[in-house]
Amino acid sequence: MSRLVVFAAGIFAVLQFGRGDSSGSFDPARVTAPFSALGNLLVSPLARWDSVWYLAIAGQGYGHSAQRTAFYPLYPLLMRIFGTLFRSDLIGGVVVSLACFGIGLVLLHRLVTLELGEGNANVCVMLIAFSPMAFFFSAVYTESLFLALSVGCIYLARRGRWWAAGLLGGLAAASRNTGVLLAVPLLLLYLYGPRDDALPVGEGDVRLIPVGEGGVRLIPVGEGGVRFGTGVLRAGGGFYPRALAPLSRLRPRYAVRPSLLWIGLVPAGLGVYVAWLALTSGNGLAPFGVEHLWYRQLAWPWGGIWQGTVAAWDGLRQLLHGAAPPTYFPKAAGNPMSVAGQNLMLFAFLILGVIGCVGVFRKLPFAYGAYVVVALGAALSYPVIPQPLASLPRYELVLFPLFMWGATWVRRRRIALQTIAISAVLLGLFTAEFATWRFVA
Repeated sequence: MSRLVVFAAGIFAVLQFGRGDSSGSFDPARVTAPFSALGNLLVSPLARWDSVWYLAIAGQGYGHSAQRTAFYPLYPLLMRIFGTLFRSDLIGGVVVSLACFGIGLVLLHRLVTLELGEGNANVCVMLIAFSPMAFFFSAVYTESLFLALSVGCIYLARRGRWWAAGLLGGLAAASRNTGVLLAVPLLLLYLYGPRDDALPVGEGDVRLIPVGEGGVRLIPVGEGGVRFGTGVLRAGGGFYPRALAPLSRLRPRYAVRPSLLWIGLVPAGLGVYVAWLALTSGNGLAPFGVEHLWYRQLAWPWGGIWQGTVAAWDGLRQLLHGAAPPTYFPKAAGNPMSVAGQNLMLFAFLILGVIGCVGVFRKLPFAYGAYVVVALGAALSYPVIPQPLASLPRYELVLFPLFMWGATWVRRRRIALQTIAISAVLLGLFTAEFATWRFVA
């Protein structure tokens, strides 16, 4: 149903408003419109903006373009493979996106069922499928591929299939720049759990308590350890003075075994891409030096929060004042009123992301919250100069722990249906903007 909303809204918007002015400058070769009038209309909700770059890489490779190296190779490679079958890289990309989206939703349902129960799983799948930016899941973008790989990676880790989890993590690292961050939740799940493949160190140990004459009683130690007058004896060994007892929680709950090495496949996925670039272009580090070409700059960790807040405040001032002059946020080109609205919209997504991050830490295992923190931190530490929070809603779209917590929150307040309905309306509106070449996210 969510894809019907995307197709209907996108096609109706193009029929009503046509292609925006940006199409000619951003896609002069019309790679997003290679078919007849009817065919181009049908794919209008599916191929815009960054789709041009993926189509160029799938058809021509990276060449000597430094900008193209910012787009990691797995998705355009799959586009090319399926594009050969369907005789169109665009159609191949759409097939990959839709197939991965379906796989991602199935895996997400299984993961949420494992952590939070089937009721929350049903709501979580609906929330992400109808989220306002969910049109990216059927577009020629990496969102659906990354969702399937990242959810599958964490799900397999939870089930203790470390070689498969590492493999999917490595593929995710070859699909977009934040994929390598999956090594963080994998490592935390391995050391601290929860895991289905092993018991915590010392769990099941017992201590003997004398009872009567010659008798004993078996008392489980548990994972918390035994507390003495001067300290804590942790299950599995290790005595900590009482003053240092909190540090005992840093001790891994699970034994380190050779299976830990499978997590190394995650950075290996990035390493393969870097090595391939080094061999073919002589510059394997090109993806890490092109941020300035996309108007991104390094701000102190999480600096995008402050810059995005300033942009939102200036946007509010602009809307309250009315049309320019003055222009309160001159860094971004275009209509000041439109830019003001975009900055406020992006700031709203930032607030939702921060609230969701806190909720994830409170509701889910620590590994999930850590993943959200490092992923958001990567995006917010490289803000876009003209619009600091640009693309933040798209980055949040694949952070599935946010939707896992969101499902529990709306269910507890019995507003799941209302939330999904509002999201579906916003999905239609944002899809209409995307299909008509108005920049979204």
